[in-house]
Amino acid sequence: MANAQSIQSRKSDHIRINLEEDVQSTLTTGLEKYRFIHQALPEINLDEVNTSVTLFGKVVRLPLLISSMTGGTTQAGSLNRLLAMGAQEAGIALGVGSQRAMLEHPETTDTFRIRGLAPDILLFSNLGAVQLNYGYTVDHCRRAVDLIEADGLILHLNPLQEALQPEGDTRFSGLLGKIERVCHDLPRPVIIKEVGWGISTQAARQLVDAGVAAIDVAGAGGTSWSQVEMYRIGDENLANVAAAFRSWGIPTADSIRYVREAAPGLPIIASGGLKDGIDAAKCIALGATLCGMAGPFLKAASVGQEALMEKLKQIQHQLQICMFSSGTSDIRQLQNTPLLRVSE
Repeated sequence: MANAQSIQSRKSDHIRINLEEDVQSTLTTGLEKYRFIHQALPEINLDEVNTSVTLFGKVVRLPLLISSMTGGTTQAGSLNRLLAMGAQEAGIALGVGSQRAMLEHPETTDTFRIRGLAPDILLFSNLGAVQLNYGYTVDHCRRAVDLIEADGLILHLNPLQEALQPEGDTRFSGLLGKIERVCHDLPRPVIIKEVGWGISTQAARQLVDAGVAAIDVAGAGGTSWSQVEMYRIGDENLANVAAAFRSWGIPTADSIRYVREAAPGLPIIASGGLKDGIDAAKCIALGATLCGMAGPFLKAASVGQEALMEKLKQIQHQLQICMFSSGTSDIRQLQNTPLLRVSE
């Protein structure tokens, strides 16, 4: 068991580095290769465009997820509360950061408890999947969900990040069978998420066979966690090792296509470098159900509630105008539009 101070220090470092340093991947998301065919005669009214979607029995007014980021420290608790209030007001989904700190050090639990501020949202718990190889069980997963009254559990996969951390957990052998056990025994949907390097066709097929309820591709093109770890590592040689992986990963657009091909009926959450409502629309047209963003909301929330709501409203407006201008009146139409083309 990691001590509370080391976990809190790591989480604080992650927040600080994301806010202060250049941690952008040198890869692009691949979304810039696509464009919508403009419809000069959309035959719909802008105010009739419906951006809502239903996932796991809950209506999400805007197909957006504030991706898992924070928890376990005082600063993270404050950010989580701001994000929860923003998600409730906007009617979007929210995932908390890894709850390992909460399970191993219960005194941090309140930094994750946000249901009272967001009673209606689609809320996801979060644990590192590799912890199932370090003594975690279905009971740990159940507690992570129950203690924050979540609607589902995100198990995140981050082998590269763990390999770059001096204290990383790198025993990934045999993990798939344990994920399958959680999917079978946990009475909540289990979502698998990468943290920024994408999901391949092979991994998607394995995860579908294991029984996951959705996949968050978290592709390359946004925050490079190898860069985050590079800034955090004190050893120059290890930092140079981390720096070499800045261009690693599967771009987000490619990963969405891989998962869609491997699992045609599975809900996809698209994240990894999305900047605005047009990126979100492209991801949905490629086959996603929800679109996740982390960095833009972290930066806005660090300024305050008003900045966060302005960012959310901006993305909503962009998505609505994009749908209107491509003649799609709801998310189902957008998911099936023939109007997304690869740019020449």
